[in-house]
Amino acid sequence: FRLRPVAGLLSSRDFLAGLAFRVFHSTQYIRHGSKPTYTPEPDVCHELLGHVPLFADHSFAQFSQEIGLASLGAPDEYIEKLATVYWFTVEFGLCKQGSAIKAYGAGLLSSFGELKYCKTDTPKLQPFDPEKTSLQKYPITEYQPVYFVAESFEDAKEKVGKFAATIPRPFSVRYNPYTQSIEVLDNTQQLSNLAGCIHSELGKLCEALKKLE
Repeated sequence: FRLRPVAGLLSSRDFLAGLAFRVFHSTQYIRHGSKPTYTPEPDVCHELLGHVPLFADHSFAQFSQEIGLASLGAPDEYIEKLATVYWFTVEFGLCKQGSAIKAYGAGLLSSFGELKYCKTDTPKLQPFDPEKTSLQKYPITEYQPVYFVAESFEDAKEKVGKFAATIPRPFSVRYNPYTQSIEVLDNTQQLSNLAGCIHSELGKLCEALKKLE
């Protein structure tokens, strides 16, 4: 992932589209010193302490990009649903780890004030279900009254993937890491190219498995 500075907030469609290209649009201002525990708008503390470390994790980076890829060509109503799912996962997501509930959302990890708050009895904790989560209204200038808890981070990824598959659009897309471009899978040549890439990766997997025997 690459960081690209922006002067302010982008539209949901533009921000999510950036994720599809492994580009994270980052703000450049910083919260006021009188309120270090929380900022109503994303600042560089939020970006650098919350988002950037998570992009170093392959699984989380893939999760963020998949949400972005799902937004390409999606109808406006689904863009808002995806943005809401992003809000309650990448920004303010909680998941179970054994008997404990852990935070994985960047908005929580970069705000020790809200991180403590989310573990109190004040907010409501609900099971993560993208269909329901995508309809949840949320404030952007105060602590969240509702958080959604996934059974695990992998569970959140799987459910978001299934939700993304329900978005009506006449094509599928994939990110080509070699050309750093988006390929629209709408013809046999593109599908043949994809099959070739999968075949090559499977060959590497088989070779590695043989060396482990």
